[in-house]
Amino acid sequence: MNELDASYAECKRLNSLHGKTYYLATLLLPKAKRKYVHALYGFARYADEIVDDLASTLSVEEKAQTLGTWGNKILSDLKSGTSDDAIGRALIDTVNTFAIPHAHFEAFLHSMTMDLTVQEYQTYEDLIEYVYGSAAVIGLEMVPVLGVLDQGAYECAKNLGIAFQLANFIRDVGEDLDRGRIYLPIQELAECGVTREMLEARVLTPEIVKALKFQIARVRQLQKEATPGIAMLSPTSRPCIEAASELYCGIVDEVEKIGYDIFNVRAKTSTARRLKTFITAYVKRLTITH
Repeated sequence: MNELDASYAECKRLNSLHGKTYYLATLLLPKAKRKYVHALYGFARYADEIVDDLASTLSVEEKAQTLGTWGNKILSDLKSGTSDDAIGRALIDTVNTFAIPHAHFEAFLHSMTMDLTVQEYQTYEDLIEYVYGSAAVIGLEMVPVLGVLDQGAYECAKNLGIAFQLANFIRDVGEDLDRGRIYLPIQELAECGVTREMLEARVLTPEIVKALKFQIARVRQLQKEATPGIAMLSPTSRPCIEAASELYCGIVDEVEKIGYDIFNVRAKTSTARRLKTFITAYVKRLTITH
């Protein structure tokens, strides 16, 4: 196995280990496209691990230095077109193959840096600065790999990436509190009668339920706005994105099913739903020949 193949293999390992739903969806893509998706995931996951590894003994300052050193090297390697980094080799090959803008990776690293210092966001507009880099750009990076038939696919991919991220924020309120963060906009929480102290008490109240319902409606609206973009992708990629949309945005359905009790139960898409979604998409994929 040469160094480039080994890099792609490492990205695939990270994807299969840490992003099981994401990995499952990639199996619906043509085999030739999968490694490129793994490379994009590998980059994002590696950076995210530096920031959010709770078992790490590194201080915030040390994490910032580690992220900065690694991130700056990757950005430099993107410009030079070569890398000796275990993740960077596959990433650069993918970026060069599909002419993916380097600005997307700069934005992602900016958002990861924000995670080290920003503990809350006052408005939705403030949050979008973070979410653009942490999620929207991943959708934008994916489009050329998936195959684009209409430029409108980019805006739709951005919205779907944001929807995925917001669904995670809703599910992970308690987990994010463990890291000292609140991603739900403070002003919108206040409009529902929710304070940071109420969230930190981890007791479900009518006010918190109201706030969660508001955020869930936003996820569904973004998903609705993003859905037409699937038809703007190569037919062979559509079942994968349809399945990903169903499973990731479906997290908010699971939040509803647990009665919004996000503090005591982790909302998870059931195995039955995952299998049904995958099988439906797989059968559809088999009927597509171009």
